[in-house]
Formats: sequence, C-alpha cells, structure tokens
Amino acid sequence: MNFRKGRAREELEINLIPFIDVLLVIVIFLMVTTTYSKFTALQITLPTANAEKALEQPFELNVAVDAQGRYAINNVQIAARDAAGLARELQSAVQANSANTDTSGGKPDPVVIINADALAAHQTVINVLEAARTAGFAKVTFAAQTGGK
Repeated sequence: MNFRKGRAREELEINLIPFIDVLLVIVIFLMVTTTYSKFTALQITLPTANAEKALEQPFELNVAVDAQGRYAINNVQIAARDAAGLARELQSAVQANSANTDTSGGKPDPVVIINADALAAHQTVINVLEAARTAGFAKVTFAAQTGGK
C-alpha cells in the first residue's frame, strides 16, 4: 500500500565509509598496543661483542671429495683413502704452506673447507672430518652452492 500518492519511494542505502573508518582505527589501535613477544623455553640474554673484520684471511684447506671417493687437497689429488692418511696429507699441506709464507705473525689454525659431491658416500665425508680432528684442526666447514635445479 502506498499512502503517499504522487511521491516516489527513495531507496534506502547504507553508507559504509564511516564503518570502514572506525574499523581501521580499531585495527591500528590493536597493532600499536599489542606486544609481540617470543615465547621460548629458556629466557636468555645474548652476549654482545664489537667484532671487527679480520685483517688477514685465515689459511684455507680445500678438501674435495668426488662421487667415486677420491680426495684432493687444494686442487691436488692425493692417494690416501682413510682418515689417518688424510690427516697426514692435511698436515703436510699446512707445513708446505708454512714453508712458502712468513709465519712470524703466528697464523691461526687453518680452516678446512669440505667440498663434497652431492653423490659422495657419507663415509668419505666422515673420513675428512675425522682426519681434520686427528690433525688438530678445529675449524671445519662445508661448501655448498645456492639455488636449486
């Protein structure tokens, strides 16, 4: 029933702009007042240090292991296949480097970098780790390439 004759009915509309403004203010308020904390099992405070860049690069021993189990130290293939033989070869490589350079500065221990083939047997890599331990080298790292196939 239309009691108002001659007048057309106006369509009702809801203005959403003020509603969105209020919601945006609430979201901003929640973001500002919320504390983001990391829950861990232990509450620790990490130590701080002022580290400076090393003045000289440490001596690096690059040990390559291929898929067939052969070893090379600093791009020179060696005949050793066990950890004891590798340890002797690592020590001789360090001594050869010491003879070629001035050691009056007291160079730190070398860094053993293991470059193992992706298909190399696990035991061949463990042999290099054991050889580095036997030779007394505490700094060992692995080389890897970035990216995928």
